[in-house]
Amino acid sequence: MDGIFETQPERTDLPLVVMPVVIASMIEPFKKNFAMLENVARVRMYEDFTLDEDTIVERCKDADAVMVIGFHCTDAILDRLPNVKCYAFGGTGVASYINLDKSKERGIRVCNVLHYGDHAVAEHTMALLMELTRHAGALDAQVKQGDWDGADGFELFGKRLGIIGLGGIGQTVAGIAKAFGMKVSAWNSHVPAQVFADLGVTPVDDMNELIAGSDVVSVHMPLLDSTRGIIAAENLEALRPGTLFVNTARAEVIEPGALLARLQRGDIPAALDVFEHEPLTADDPLCKIPGIVLTPHIAWRTDGAYIGLTKQVVQSITAFFKGEDFNVVV
Repeated sequence: MDGIFETQPERTDLPLVVMPVVIASMIEPFKKNFAMLENVARVRMYEDFTLDEDTIVERCKDADAVMVIGFHCTDAILDRLPNVKCYAFGGTGVASYINLDKSKERGIRVCNVLHYGDHAVAEHTMALLMELTRHAGALDAQVKQGDWDGADGFELFGKRLGIIGLGGIGQTVAGIAKAFGMKVSAWNSHVPAQVFADLGVTPVDDMNELIAGSDVVSVHMPLLDSTRGIIAAENLEALRPGTLFVNTARAEVIEPGALLARLQRGDIPAALDVFEHEPLTADDPLCKIPGIVLTPHIAWRTDGAYIGLTKQVVQSITAFFKGEDFNVVV
């Protein structure tokens, strides 16, 4: 059939892995990794993109394992696919895409991928920050409309960046920021002292102190049970007017509704790649706030990230069918 790529279709004795949705740029990287599943499992990859739940369920009805790329595996999908025993998610923050408690109760394995997009997300973080400070995209639109007024910039050199979440992505952002001549601090949350020393980053134990003392705040916390809502409304009160705020992590690490309430005051320029409800709709209140830059959760989408991501997704499926562990979350 057109639009479907299959491996070993004649091997009906093998378990079936279905990828019901795929991002076009990932198709070739995935195909290069499917050899790992030879004589282990057959693959059926639908080479289009849809968020229609009924379509996803129909495509996965005979699957033993599902590769989750670009869609939220809702409770309704889990309930309608009782035969699926493994979900391999193409990202790190799987908790906002699959109900981990429900999966655990049902004995379903859920896997994610790690450190595949440290540079991709870090670079997008800086792209968002540069848009806030130098307005390249907005100025491009102005010039093409015959407007030569321009806009004042905000120089990053010498400014203080406060990072919340000094893992792989946060560390990469810190390195780039240091190259810009920024001073970098980070919230000290179980990060070894040597990491701070090696990066030349100042540890700050109190989140309010970090936020209040920063010219730019960038969030890089993974979404875990322990980090859900960890940035509270009280913490956002510490943002001084004019502080730049960037989130390329997960919206759920912030207390629900707290960021919208803070940004609606209109004194915090912000750039966001993640949202409490995705996809974001045009009538969302965030879209009505002036001076905010929004992108559609694509920080991770680069050619380099796809190489590591696709390999790890296939590795996790291969390990599952071989009785091994690889990137197991539950």
